Amino acid sequence: MRLAPFLRPRSVAIVGAGDRPTSSGGAVLANLRRAGFAGEIVPINPKLPPDGRIGGLPARASLRALQKPVDLVVVVVRPELIAEVVRDAAATGHRHLLILPGGFSEAGEAGRAREEEVRRIAHGAGITIAGPNCAGTIDLLDDAHPFAATFLRDLPNRTSFTGRRVAFVSQSGAIAEELIARSHSMAIPLGAVVSVGNALHLSLADYLQHFGADDACSAVVLYAENPGDAARFAGVAREVARRKPVVALLGGRLREGADAAQRHTGSRSLLDADAHAFCERAGIVRVTSLHALLLAAKVFGRYPEGIGARVLLLSNSGGPGVLAADRCAAEGLALPELPPALAAALRRVLPGEAAVANPLDLLADAREDRFGSVLELALAHGRDAFDAILMLHVVPFMVDAAPVVAELARRAATAGVPLMHAMMGTLTGRAEWFAALEAAGVPMFDDGEAMVRAAGLLARYRRERGARVDAPPA
Repeated sequence: MRLAPFLRPRSVAIVGAGDRPTSSGGAVLANLRRAGFAGEIVPINPKLPPDGRIGGLPARASLRALQKPVDLVVVVVRPELIAEVVRDAAATGHRHLLILPGGFSEAGEAGRAREEEVRRIAHGAGITIAGPNCAGTIDLLDDAHPFAATFLRDLPNRTSFTGRRVAFVSQSGAIAEELIARSHSMAIPLGAVVSVGNALHLSLADYLQHFGADDACSAVVLYAENPGDAARFAGVAREVARRKPVVALLGGRLREGADAAQRHTGSRSLLDADAHAFCERAGIVRVTSLHALLLAAKVFGRYPEGIGARVLLLSNSGGPGVLAADRCAAEGLALPELPPALAAALRRVLPGEAAVANPLDLLADAREDRFGSVLELALAHGRDAFDAILMLHVVPFMVDAAPVVAELARRAATAGVPLMHAMMGTLTGRAEWFAALEAAGVPMFDDGEAMVRAAGLLARYRRERGARVDAPPA
């Protein structure tokens, strides 16, 4: 595994380590420990005496003081000191460096000269560099080997998920931080986060190839402004897309954004039409907003094979149901008529004023008995008619939502059909209700339109997968 030293090392040295958690070196050390990294950690700081300690660990003045090379050297010193650190690494047999600070090719002529010097030293010693100008790497896909060499403020949520998770590879550290934050608030099963920075040696394509081969990863999600070697990236993406979803948000698709992207990364992004054609030929599911990227990361973690386009929309409120139905049409989802047996069974259990159609309106006063019996009948009579059931639950003042949630979670655990659920209104028990249904395997959403958008992404992936992967090479 070529990238193992950068994502699952056994030993790590932090050049620039410190005790202050607000310093870059202190944050990296703290995050390694928060992640549960079980390997050896060696703090390096030239300002300490020979017997100094950092974070309770014995520290060294430089890499030259180590008796043997570590798997990964994380560099968090000032830019003007980094070339000397790379020389130390070359002299001591260290072959893998993760350089977090900026001040290189993105920083004008002086930065470009600094990056070229680092490149020259690394080339002569056979050193591979991740970064520079990046936020680090996090790999929590394998619970037995957690790793996080980053100064980002938080780590992905690991408390709510079992099974496979998604990996996120980004040319923006800020967007990586947003994915991490939303892994908590949106229950996104995020297992790995990589900030590629200037990609001196390791590019988007390298990380995509790595996570594509990792069976613990259900999908790879990307933010990119320029894919670098476009032919290689497209070839890797096509190969990975044969095994799992590859979803990308390409920034700079319009002229104003492209100008901003050039100032950000120093290279031109793909404008909209070119980005569309590139993703289509590369087998990539393209999204065009951060919100859509977040939805994709959430649902492809749960349903990496996608879903069919025929959905049953089950709601207890007319207005949100209408908006969700509109969104179904916009997303290419079909709302088939109810099978006769299902319609007849529903009329026997629903009030006369309920709309027995698709969308199915249970009425605002629906409690756990009505929600439960309708879901049971839909599962019994609708398996051949619907590819997924989308449930929309607006919580009115006269109904206790907790028993409804408990009943749906009980039935969802053995449903055998993809389910999604949105809850709207004043949700006094939102955290508990969402957690209960997520634990039962039901992705949860704050509104029906977001739920339908997510289902539309899954259906588009299923519909286009064969055509995308079999398309002519980009």
